[in-house]
Amino acid sequence: MLHLLSGFVEELRRAGLPVSLTEHLDAAEAIHHVPIEDREALKYALGATMVKSASHWHAFETAFDIYFARGLGSGEPGAAEDGSAPGDRRPLAGERQGQQGGGAMDQLTPEELAALLYQALLQGDQSLMRVIARQAVTRFAGIEPGRPVGGTYYLYRTLRNLDLDGVLARLVGQAKREREEQGQGELSPLEERLLGDEYRGRIDQLKKAVEDEIRRRLVEDRGAEALARSIRKPLPEDLDVMHATRDELATLQRALQPLSRKLAVRLARRRRHRRRGPLDFRATVRRSLSTGGVPVEPRFRHPRPAKPEIVVVADISGSVASFARFTLHLVYAIQSQFSKVRSFVFVDGIDEVTRFFERAEDPAEAVQKINTEADVVWVDGHSDYGHALGVFYDRYGDEITSRTSVLVLGDARNNYHASEDWVLAELRKKARHLYWLNPEPRDYWGSGDSIISEYGQHCDAVVECRTLRQLERFVGDLD
Repeated sequence: MLHLLSGFVEELRRAGLPVSLTEHLDAAEAIHHVPIEDREALKYALGATMVKSASHWHAFETAFDIYFARGLGSGEPGAAEDGSAPGDRRPLAGERQGQQGGGAMDQLTPEELAALLYQALLQGDQSLMRVIARQAVTRFAGIEPGRPVGGTYYLYRTLRNLDLDGVLARLVGQAKREREEQGQGELSPLEERLLGDEYRGRIDQLKKAVEDEIRRRLVEDRGAEALARSIRKPLPEDLDVMHATRDELATLQRALQPLSRKLAVRLARRRRHRRRGPLDFRATVRRSLSTGGVPVEPRFRHPRPAKPEIVVVADISGSVASFARFTLHLVYAIQSQFSKVRSFVFVDGIDEVTRFFERAEDPAEAVQKINTEADVVWVDGHSDYGHALGVFYDRYGDEITSRTSVLVLGDARNNYHASEDWVLAELRKKARHLYWLNPEPRDYWGSGDSIISEYGQHCDAVVECRTLRQLERFVGDLD
Protein backbone atom coordinates (compact mmCIF):
# COMPACT_ATOMS: atom_id res chain seq x y z
CA MET A 1 0.00 0.00 0.00
CA LEU A 2 2.82 2.45 0.85
CA HIS A 3 4.47 1.66 -2.49
CA LEU A 4 1.18 2.43 -4.27
CA LEU A 5 0.80 5.69 -2.34
CA SER A 6 4.37 6.72 -3.23
CA GLY A 7 3.68 6.18 -6.93
CA PHE A 8 0.48 8.19 -6.61
CA VAL A 9 2.30 11.10 -4.94
CA GLU A 10 5.00 11.07 -7.63
CA GLU A 11 2.31 11.30 -10.31
CA LEU A 12 0.70 14.27 -8.55
CA ARG A 13 4.06 16.03 -8.52
CA ARG A 14 4.63 15.29 -12.20
CA ALA A 15 1.17 16.76 -12.90
CA GLY A 16 2.23 19.97 -11.14
CA LEU A 17 0.56 19.64 -7.73
CA PRO A 18 2.86 20.90 -4.94
CA VAL A 19 2.91 17.87 -2.62
CA SER A 20 5.58 18.16 0.06
CA LEU A 21 7.20 15.37 2.06
CA THR A 22 5.18 16.40 5.11
CA GLU A 23 1.93 16.12 3.15
CA HIS A 24 3.04 12.71 1.86
CA LEU A 25 3.52 11.57 5.46
CA ASP A 26 0.16 13.06 6.45
CA ALA A 27 -1.50 11.10 3.65
CA ALA A 28 0.13 7.88 4.84
CA GLU A 29 -1.17 8.58 8.35
CA ALA A 30 -4.67 9.39 7.06
CA ILE A 31 -4.95 5.95 5.47
CA HIS A 32 -4.97 4.41 8.97
CA HIS A 33 -8.10 6.35 9.90
CA VAL A 34 -10.45 5.47 7.02
CA PRO A 35 -11.86 2.11 5.88
CA ILE A 36 -9.38 1.04 3.23
CA GLU A 37 -12.11 -0.69 1.21
CA ASP A 38 -14.17 2.54 1.04
CA ARG A 39 -12.80 4.16 -2.10
CA GLU A 40 -14.68 7.45 -1.68
CA ALA A 41 -13.56 7.89 1.92
CA LEU A 42 -9.97 7.18 0.91
CA LYS A 43 -10.12 9.68 -1.97
CA TYR A 44 -11.36 12.51 0.22
CA ALA A 45 -8.94 11.68 3.01
CA LEU A 46 -6.00 11.85 0.60
CA GLY A 47 -7.43 14.95 -1.03
CA ALA A 48 -7.70 16.71 2.33
CA THR A 49 -3.99 16.17 2.96
CA MET A 50 -2.58 16.89 -0.51
CA VAL A 51 -4.88 19.24 -2.48
CA LYS A 52 -4.57 22.93 -1.63
CA SER A 53 -6.50 24.50 -4.52
CA ALA A 54 -9.90 23.74 -6.04
CA SER A 55 -8.36 24.09 -9.51
CA HIS A 56 -6.10 21.10 -8.72
CA TRP A 57 -8.94 18.75 -7.78
CA HIS A 58 -9.58 17.43 -11.29
CA ALA A 59 -5.92 16.45 -11.75
CA PHE A 60 -5.95 14.78 -8.31
CA GLU A 61 -9.16 12.89 -9.08
CA THR A 62 -7.85 11.65 -12.43
CA ALA A 63 -4.64 10.36 -10.87
CA PHE A 64 -6.60 8.73 -8.04
CA ASP A 65 -8.90 6.93 -10.47
CA ILE A 66 -5.83 5.50 -12.21
CA TYR A 67 -3.76 4.45 -9.21
CA PHE A 68 -6.74 3.15 -7.24
CA ALA A 69 -8.68 1.88 -10.22
CA ARG A 70 -10.35 -1.17 -8.70
CA GLY A 71 -10.28 -0.74 -4.95
CA LEU A 72 -7.59 -1.68 -2.46
CA GLY A 73 -8.17 -5.24 -1.48
CA SER A 74 -4.72 -6.35 -2.63
CA GLY A 75 -3.03 -2.98 -2.33
CA GLU A 76 -2.15 -2.82 -6.03
CA PRO A 77 -3.82 -1.29 -9.09
CA GLY A 78 -5.84 -3.84 -10.99
CA ALA A 79 -6.99 -5.75 -7.92
CA ALA A 80 -10.62 -6.76 -7.85
CA GLU A 81 -13.06 -4.88 -5.65
CA ASP A 82 -13.41 -7.77 -3.22
CA GLY A 83 -9.64 -8.32 -2.92
CA SER A 84 -9.47 -11.39 -5.18
CA ALA A 85 -7.44 -11.75 -8.33
CA PRO A 86 -9.00 -10.27 -11.47
CA GLY A 87 -9.85 -13.68 -12.86
CA ASP A 88 -11.50 -14.89 -9.66
CA ARG A 89 -14.08 -12.14 -9.29
CA ARG A 90 -17.48 -13.28 -7.99
CA PRO A 91 -20.59 -12.18 -9.93
CA LEU A 92 -22.24 -9.07 -8.53
CA ALA A 93 -25.94 -8.76 -7.82
CA GLY A 94 -26.57 -6.98 -11.09
CA GLU A 95 -24.95 -9.81 -13.03
CA ARG A 96 -27.19 -12.35 -11.33
CA GLN A 97 -30.17 -10.18 -12.25
CA GLY A 98 -28.95 -10.08 -15.83
CA GLN A 99 -28.82 -13.87 -16.20
CA GLN A 100 -31.69 -15.36 -18.17
CA GLY A 101 -32.33 -19.05 -18.27
CA GLY A 102 -28.91 -19.77 -16.76
CA GLY A 103 -27.08 -17.73 -19.43
CA ALA A 104 -24.30 -15.21 -18.54
CA MET A 105 -24.31 -11.48 -19.28
CA ASP A 106 -22.12 -11.92 -22.34
CA GLN A 107 -24.85 -14.07 -23.92
CA LEU A 108 -27.43 -11.27 -23.90
CA THR A 109 -28.46 -9.89 -27.27
CA PRO A 110 -27.94 -6.15 -27.92
CA GLU A 111 -31.70 -5.63 -27.49
CA GLU A 112 -31.69 -7.40 -24.12
CA LEU A 113 -28.68 -5.42 -22.96
CA ALA A 114 -30.42 -2.17 -24.01
CA ALA A 115 -33.54 -3.21 -22.06
CA LEU A 116 -31.40 -3.98 -19.01
CA LEU A 117 -29.71 -0.57 -19.33
CA TYR A 118 -33.13 1.11 -19.50
CA GLN A 119 -34.28 -0.64 -16.33
CA ALA A 120 -31.05 0.22 -14.48
CA LEU A 121 -31.44 3.92 -15.29
CA LEU A 122 -35.17 3.87 -14.55
CA GLN A 123 -34.60 2.37 -11.10
CA GLY A 124 -31.29 4.12 -10.37
CA ASP A 125 -29.66 0.73 -9.65
CA GLN A 126 -25.95 1.60 -9.35
CA SER A 127 -24.85 -2.01 -8.92
CA LEU A 128 -26.54 -2.98 -12.16
CA MET A 129 -25.07 0.09 -13.87
CA ARG A 130 -21.56 -1.07 -13.00
CA VAL A 131 -22.27 -4.50 -14.43
CA ILE A 132 -23.70 -3.02 -17.63
CA ALA A 133 -20.71 -0.69 -17.91
CA ARG A 134 -18.36 -3.66 -17.66
CA GLN A 135 -20.28 -5.55 -20.31
CA ALA A 136 -20.55 -2.51 -22.61
CA VAL A 137 -16.79 -1.96 -22.50
CA THR A 138 -16.22 -5.61 -23.33
CA ARG A 139 -18.56 -5.47 -26.33
CA PHE A 140 -18.09 -2.00 -27.77
CA ALA A 141 -14.80 -0.38 -26.67
CA GLY A 142 -12.51 -2.55 -28.78
CA ILE A 143 -9.56 -2.06 -26.43
CA GLU A 144 -6.30 -3.01 -28.14
CA PRO A 145 -3.63 -4.33 -25.73
CA GLY A 146 -0.44 -2.28 -25.73
CA ARG A 147 -1.85 0.64 -27.73
CA PRO A 148 -0.55 3.91 -26.19
CA VAL A 149 -3.83 5.86 -25.87
CA GLY A 150 -5.50 7.45 -22.89
CA GLY A 151 -8.91 5.82 -23.36
CA THR A 152 -10.94 8.75 -24.73
CA TYR A 153 -11.52 6.95 -28.02
CA TYR A 154 -12.62 3.79 -26.23
CA LEU A 155 -15.05 5.83 -24.13
CA TYR A 156 -16.49 7.48 -27.25
CA ARG A 157 -17.03 4.11 -28.99
CA THR A 158 -18.75 2.62 -25.95
CA LEU A 159 -21.10 5.54 -25.31
CA ARG A 160 -21.95 5.85 -28.99
CA ASN A 161 -23.23 2.28 -29.05
CA LEU A 162 -25.26 2.74 -25.86
CA ASP A 163 -27.21 5.68 -27.41
CA LEU A 164 -27.75 7.39 -24.06
CA ASP A 165 -29.52 10.39 -25.62
CA GLY A 166 -32.16 8.05 -26.98
CA VAL A 167 -32.47 6.30 -23.62
CA LEU A 168 -32.95 9.66 -21.90
CA ALA A 169 -35.75 10.58 -24.32
CA ARG A 170 -37.43 7.23 -23.66
CA LEU A 171 -37.22 7.69 -19.90
CA VAL A 172 -38.76 11.16 -19.98
CA GLY A 173 -41.41 10.07 -22.49
CA GLN A 174 -42.34 7.07 -20.33
CA ALA A 175 -42.74 9.32 -17.27
CA LYS A 176 -45.04 11.64 -19.23
CA ARG A 177 -47.21 8.75 -20.45
CA GLU A 178 -47.53 7.26 -16.97
CA ARG A 179 -48.63 10.61 -15.59
CA GLU A 180 -51.26 11.02 -18.31
CA GLU A 181 -52.53 7.46 -17.77
CA GLN A 182 -52.96 8.21 -14.08
CA GLY A 183 -55.05 11.27 -14.95
CA GLN A 184 -52.60 13.76 -13.43
CA GLY A 185 -52.26 15.89 -16.56
CA GLU A 186 -49.13 17.01 -18.33
CA LEU A 187 -45.83 17.77 -16.64
CA SER A 188 -45.17 21.43 -15.96
CA PRO A 189 -41.94 22.86 -17.48
CA LEU A 190 -40.34 22.83 -14.02
CA GLU A 191 -41.34 19.23 -13.33
CA GLU A 192 -40.07 18.14 -16.74
CA ARG A 193 -36.77 19.89 -16.14
CA LEU A 194 -36.35 18.32 -12.69
CA LEU A 195 -37.18 14.89 -14.08
CA GLY A 196 -34.69 15.35 -16.90
CA ASP A 197 -32.01 16.45 -14.43
CA GLU A 198 -32.64 13.34 -12.33
CA TYR A 199 -32.21 10.99 -15.30
CA ARG A 200 -29.20 12.92 -16.60
CA GLY A 201 -27.58 12.50 -13.19
CA ARG A 202 -28.07 8.72 -13.43
CA ILE A 203 -26.66 8.70 -16.96
CA ASP A 204 -23.61 10.61 -15.69
CA GLN A 205 -23.14 7.88 -13.09
CA LEU A 206 -23.21 5.28 -15.86
CA LYS A 207 -20.68 7.26 -17.92
CA LYS A 208 -18.40 7.45 -14.89
CA ALA A 209 -18.71 3.68 -14.41
CA VAL A 210 -17.79 3.12 -18.08
CA GLU A 211 -14.79 5.45 -17.79
CA ASP A 212 -13.63 3.73 -14.59
CA GLU A 213 -13.87 0.31 -16.25
CA ILE A 214 -11.87 1.47 -19.27
CA ARG A 215 -9.17 2.92 -17.04
CA ARG A 216 -9.05 -0.23 -14.95
CA ARG A 217 -8.42 -2.34 -18.04
CA LEU A 218 -5.82 0.06 -19.36
CA VAL A 219 -4.04 -0.04 -16.00
CA GLU A 220 -4.05 -3.85 -16.09
CA ASP A 221 -2.66 -3.78 -19.62
CA ARG A 222 -0.02 -1.03 -19.40
CA GLY A 223 0.43 -0.11 -15.74
CA ALA A 224 -0.71 2.94 -13.81
CA GLU A 225 2.35 5.08 -14.56
CA ALA A 226 2.14 4.62 -18.34
CA LEU A 227 -1.60 5.40 -18.39
CA ALA A 228 -1.17 8.47 -16.18
CA ARG A 229 1.55 9.75 -18.50
CA SER A 230 -0.69 9.41 -21.57
CA ILE A 231 -3.72 11.25 -20.14
CA ARG A 232 -1.95 13.80 -17.95
CA LYS A 233 -3.17 17.35 -18.60
CA PRO A 234 -1.58 20.57 -17.37
CA LEU A 235 -3.01 22.43 -14.40
CA PRO A 236 -4.82 25.71 -15.17
CA GLU A 237 -1.75 27.72 -14.17
CA ASP A 238 0.40 25.65 -16.58
CA LEU A 239 -1.80 25.99 -19.68
CA ASP A 240 -0.18 27.66 -22.67
CA VAL A 241 -2.20 30.88 -22.99
CA MET A 242 -1.48 31.35 -26.70
CA HIS A 243 -2.75 27.90 -27.66
CA ALA A 244 -5.55 27.40 -25.12
CA THR A 245 -8.97 26.22 -26.31
CA ARG A 246 -12.14 28.12 -25.46
CA ASP A 247 -12.82 25.90 -22.45
CA GLU A 248 -9.22 26.26 -21.28
CA LEU A 249 -9.44 30.05 -21.60
CA ALA A 250 -12.54 29.97 -19.40
CA THR A 251 -10.60 27.90 -16.87
CA LEU A 252 -7.75 30.43 -16.97
CA GLN A 253 -10.22 33.26 -16.42
CA ARG A 254 -11.56 31.53 -13.31
CA ALA A 255 -8.03 31.04 -12.01
CA LEU A 256 -7.15 34.75 -12.35
CA GLN A 257 -9.16 36.04 -9.39
CA PRO A 258 -7.62 33.80 -6.69
CA LEU A 259 -4.21 34.29 -8.31
CA SER A 260 -4.52 38.07 -8.11
CA ARG A 261 -5.51 37.91 -4.43
CA LYS A 262 -2.55 35.70 -3.64
CA LEU A 263 -0.16 37.97 -5.53
CA ALA A 264 -1.46 41.09 -3.81
CA VAL A 265 -0.95 39.54 -0.38
CA ARG A 266 2.54 38.36 -1.29
CA LEU A 267 3.64 41.76 -2.59
CA ALA A 268 2.23 43.59 0.43
CA ARG A 269 3.85 41.18 2.87
CA ARG A 270 7.23 41.39 1.15
CA ARG A 271 7.27 45.18 1.26
CA ARG A 272 6.06 45.27 4.86
CA HIS A 273 8.71 42.86 6.13
CA ARG A 274 11.77 44.29 4.44
CA ARG A 275 13.89 44.82 7.53
CA ARG A 276 17.06 46.35 6.17
CA GLY A 277 17.54 49.63 4.42
CA PRO A 278 20.93 51.13 3.51
CA LEU A 279 23.80 51.09 6.00
CA ASP A 280 23.55 53.80 8.67
CA PHE A 281 27.23 54.74 9.01
CA ARG A 282 26.90 57.15 11.93
CA ALA A 283 24.78 54.75 13.98
CA THR A 284 27.23 51.92 13.23
CA VAL A 285 30.19 54.01 14.48
CA ARG A 286 28.34 54.98 17.66
CA ARG A 287 27.43 51.35 18.27
CA SER A 288 31.06 50.27 17.77
CA LEU A 289 32.23 52.42 20.73
CA SER A 290 31.02 49.70 23.08
CA THR A 291 33.31 47.15 21.34
CA GLY A 292 36.48 49.22 21.20
CA GLY A 293 35.75 50.81 17.83
CA VAL A 294 35.19 47.45 16.07
CA PRO A 295 31.92 47.55 14.04
CA VAL A 296 30.73 44.15 15.21
CA GLU A 297 27.04 44.99 14.76
CA PRO A 298 26.27 47.12 11.67
CA ARG A 299 23.23 49.40 11.92
CA PHE A 300 20.86 49.99 9.00
CA ARG A 301 18.38 52.70 8.21
CA HIS A 302 14.71 51.82 8.44
CA PRO A 303 13.47 50.92 4.95
CA ARG A 304 10.89 53.07 3.29
CA PRO A 305 9.10 50.68 0.93
CA ALA A 306 7.96 52.39 -2.26
CA LYS A 307 5.39 51.09 -4.68
CA PRO A 308 6.63 50.98 -8.28
CA GLU A 309 4.97 52.80 -11.15
CA ILE A 310 4.04 50.42 -13.97
CA VAL A 311 3.65 51.16 -17.68
CA VAL A 312 2.42 48.23 -19.78
CA VAL A 313 2.86 48.30 -23.58
CA ALA A 314 1.09 45.28 -25.09
CA ASP A 315 0.80 43.82 -28.58
CA ILE A 316 -2.83 42.70 -29.05
CA SER A 317 -2.55 41.27 -32.56
CA GLY A 318 -3.43 37.71 -33.46
CA SER A 319 -2.74 34.90 -31.02
CA VAL A 320 -0.66 37.19 -28.77
CA ALA A 321 -3.88 38.97 -27.82
CA SER A 322 -4.88 36.27 -25.32
CA PHE A 323 -1.62 36.66 -23.44
CA ALA A 324 -1.93 40.47 -23.43
CA ARG A 325 -5.50 40.32 -22.10
CA PHE A 326 -4.57 38.04 -19.21
CA THR A 327 -1.53 40.13 -18.30
CA LEU A 328 -3.49 43.40 -18.34
CA HIS A 329 -6.23 41.80 -16.28
CA LEU A 330 -3.77 40.53 -13.70
CA VAL A 331 -1.82 43.80 -13.42
CA TYR A 332 -5.00 45.83 -12.87
CA ALA A 333 -6.41 43.30 -10.44
CA ILE A 334 -3.43 44.02 -8.15
CA GLN A 335 -3.05 47.70 -9.03
CA SER A 336 -3.33 48.65 -5.34
CA GLN A 337 0.23 47.32 -4.98
CA PHE A 338 1.54 49.89 -7.50
CA SER A 339 1.62 53.66 -7.15
CA LYS A 340 0.39 54.10 -10.73
CA VAL A 341 -0.57 51.85 -13.64
CA ARG A 342 -0.83 52.98 -17.27
CA SER A 343 -1.60 50.71 -20.21
CA PHE A 344 -0.98 51.03 -23.95
CA VAL A 345 -1.96 48.53 -26.65
CA PHE A 346 -0.81 48.38 -30.25
CA VAL A 347 -0.85 46.48 -33.52
CA ASP A 348 0.79 48.85 -35.99
CA GLY A 349 -0.73 51.92 -34.30
CA ILE A 350 -0.80 52.50 -30.53
CA ASP A 351 -3.44 53.79 -28.11
CA GLU A 352 -3.54 54.40 -24.36
CA VAL A 353 -6.30 52.31 -22.75
CA THR A 354 -5.90 53.33 -19.11
CA ARG A 355 -9.27 55.09 -19.37
CA PHE A 356 -11.11 51.81 -19.87
CA PHE A 357 -9.83 50.43 -16.59
CA GLU A 358 -10.62 53.62 -14.69
CA ARG A 359 -14.28 53.41 -15.69
CA ALA A 360 -14.77 49.69 -15.18
CA GLU A 361 -15.42 47.96 -11.85
CA ASP A 362 -14.10 44.65 -13.18
CA PRO A 363 -10.83 44.52 -15.21
CA ALA A 364 -12.44 41.88 -17.43
CA GLU A 365 -14.97 44.45 -18.66
CA ALA A 366 -12.19 46.86 -19.59
CA VAL A 367 -10.29 44.14 -21.44
CA GLN A 368 -13.40 43.38 -23.49
CA LYS A 369 -13.80 47.04 -24.46
CA ILE A 370 -10.20 47.27 -25.60
CA ASN A 371 -10.90 44.80 -28.43
CA THR A 372 -13.63 46.99 -29.92
CA GLU A 373 -12.77 50.57 -28.97
CA ALA A 374 -8.98 50.87 -28.91
CA ASP A 375 -7.45 52.74 -31.88
CA VAL A 376 -4.57 50.41 -32.74
CA VAL A 377 -4.59 50.19 -36.55
CA TRP A 378 -2.36 52.58 -38.49
CA VAL A 379 -2.10 51.08 -42.01
CA ASP A 380 -3.04 47.44 -42.53
CA GLY A 381 -3.50 45.97 -39.05
CA HIS A 382 -0.35 43.82 -39.13
CA SER A 383 2.17 44.03 -36.29
CA ASP A 384 4.70 46.83 -36.66
CA TYR A 385 6.64 47.07 -33.41
CA GLY A 386 9.01 49.71 -34.76
CA HIS A 387 6.29 52.20 -35.69
CA ALA A 388 4.23 51.58 -32.54
CA LEU A 389 7.23 51.99 -30.22
CA GLY A 390 8.34 55.11 -32.07
CA VAL A 391 4.92 56.74 -31.67
CA PHE A 392 4.87 55.72 -28.01
CA TYR A 393 8.21 57.43 -27.41
CA ASP A 394 7.23 60.59 -29.27
CA ARG A 395 3.98 60.96 -27.32
CA TYR A 396 4.81 59.61 -23.88
CA GLY A 397 8.59 59.27 -23.64
CA ASP A 398 8.93 62.37 -21.46
CA GLU A 399 6.58 60.80 -18.88
CA ILE A 400 8.88 57.83 -18.22
CA THR A 401 10.88 58.49 -15.05
CA SER A 402 13.32 56.75 -12.75
CA ARG A 403 10.35 55.44 -10.75
CA THR A 404 8.76 53.72 -13.77
CA SER A 405 9.03 50.03 -14.65
CA VAL A 406 8.11 49.43 -18.29
CA LEU A 407 6.69 46.06 -19.36
CA VAL A 408 6.55 45.28 -23.09
CA LEU A 409 4.33 42.31 -23.97
CA GLY A 410 4.67 40.59 -27.34
CA ASP A 411 6.40 37.98 -29.46
CA ALA A 412 8.53 40.59 -31.34
CA ARG A 413 7.42 39.22 -34.72
CA ASN A 414 7.68 42.44 -36.71
CA ASN A 415 6.67 41.32 -40.22
CA TYR A 416 10.13 42.40 -41.44
CA HIS A 417 9.53 46.09 -40.68
CA ALA A 418 12.23 48.32 -39.19
CA SER A 419 12.84 47.46 -35.54
CA GLU A 420 13.49 51.02 -34.25
CA ASP A 421 15.26 49.42 -31.29
CA TRP A 422 16.75 52.80 -30.35
CA VAL A 423 13.41 53.50 -28.64
CA LEU A 424 14.08 50.76 -26.09
CA ALA A 425 17.63 52.04 -25.60
CA GLU A 426 16.24 55.48 -24.73
CA LEU A 427 13.51 54.05 -22.49
CA ARG A 428 16.10 51.99 -20.63
CA LYS A 429 18.07 55.16 -19.82
CA LYS A 430 14.99 56.83 -18.35
CA ALA A 431 13.14 53.97 -16.68
CA ARG A 432 13.82 52.19 -13.44
CA HIS A 433 13.46 48.83 -15.19
CA LEU A 434 12.59 47.66 -18.71
CA TYR A 435 11.27 44.11 -19.12
CA TRP A 436 10.07 42.22 -22.17
CA LEU A 437 7.56 39.39 -21.66
CA ASN A 438 7.49 36.97 -24.59
CA PRO A 439 4.65 34.38 -24.75
CA GLU A 440 6.48 32.21 -27.31
CA PRO A 441 8.66 29.23 -26.30
CA ARG A 442 12.30 30.26 -25.97
CA ASP A 443 13.29 27.86 -28.75
CA TYR A 444 11.27 29.92 -31.24
CA TRP A 445 12.95 33.23 -30.39
CA GLY A 446 14.89 34.67 -33.32
CA SER A 447 13.25 32.41 -35.92
CA GLY A 448 11.48 33.84 -38.96
CA ASP A 449 10.54 37.49 -38.47
CA SER A 450 11.22 37.46 -34.72
CA ILE A 451 13.63 40.24 -33.72
CA ILE A 452 13.59 39.63 -29.99
CA SER A 453 17.41 39.57 -29.91
CA GLU A 454 17.54 43.17 -31.15
CA TYR A 455 15.09 44.34 -28.53
CA GLY A 456 16.41 42.11 -25.77
CA GLN A 457 19.86 43.72 -25.71
CA HIS A 458 18.28 46.91 -24.36
CA CYS A 459 16.12 45.24 -21.67
CA ASP A 460 16.91 44.34 -18.08
CA ALA A 461 15.44 40.92 -18.80
CA VAL A 462 13.55 39.09 -21.54
CA VAL A 463 11.24 36.60 -19.85
CA GLU A 464 9.45 33.61 -21.35
CA CYS A 465 5.90 34.04 -20.08
CA ARG A 466 3.58 31.45 -21.63
CA THR A 467 1.55 30.39 -18.58
CA LEU A 468 -0.12 31.91 -15.55
CA ARG A 469 2.49 30.28 -13.32
CA GLN A 470 5.30 32.06 -15.17
CA LEU A 471 3.33 35.32 -15.16
CA GLU A 472 2.67 34.99 -11.43
CA ARG A 473 6.37 34.40 -10.76
CA PHE A 474 7.38 37.48 -12.76
CA VAL A 475 4.77 39.88 -11.33
CA GLY A 476 5.51 38.64 -7.81
CA ASP A 477 9.15 39.70 -8.23
CA LEU A 478 8.42 43.22 -9.50
CA ASP A 479 9.92 46.01 -7.42
